[in-house]
Amino acid sequence: MGGYLYKKRIAIPGKGKRGGLRTLLAFKKENKAFFVYGFAKNKQANISQDELVTYKELAKVLLDLNDAKLTLALSSKAITEIT
Repeated sequence: MGGYLYKKRIAIPGKGKRGGLRTLLAFKKENKAFFVYGFAKNKQANISQDELVTYKELAKVLLDLNDAKLTLALSSKAITEIT
């Protein structure tokens, strides 16, 4: 999708990837990865151009966080770590 933003298909048992979920990830190799949005294909076909621009901006902000800012965002619950 550009701007370090990726759309990944997630399979649902019995429906496969095509009928499953879509997720948007901010990802930069050897840096960080963030889940930024998810939607079911049967509820939403795709994101709009305006949403794409917004998610690309969000990806840039998230991937540019240094360790101190990332720690602050985690401790203030602005973002949540998934392990």
